Amino acid sequence: MLPLDARLTSSSDFARATKSGTRVTSQHFVGYLYLSPVTNNASAKCGLIISKSTGGSVKRHRISRKVRHAVAPMISLLPTGSLLVIRALTQEGDVNISTEISELITKLISRAEKVVTK
Repeated sequence: MLPLDARLTSSSDFARATKSGTRVTSQHFVGYLYLSPVTNNASAKCGLIISKSTGGSVKRHRISRKVRHAVAPMISLLPTGSLLVIRALTQEGDVNISTEISELITKLISRAEKVVTK
């Protein structure tokens, strides 16, 4: 479960992350990471997008629980004030979500830091 201050709830924040953030795609997920140009002490926030194309209600909620569980320990690795959005793609078969999410977040952080340093 994500802490309350780490949840992304505003539609404008979702739009900012998906339109202006760094994007990385894996086999079953797309991750967006927006690094705020203003330095603030706000904690990193995370949001999920799991559409009906991924499956029925039970499958969507199962995926969202697994993604939240995988993201929770990695929130502390994200830069302060950053916005992370994870979009689930169509899921087929048994997927090891935790390893795929951790690799996705690691790639996002490294790619976002490269863009900032340029």
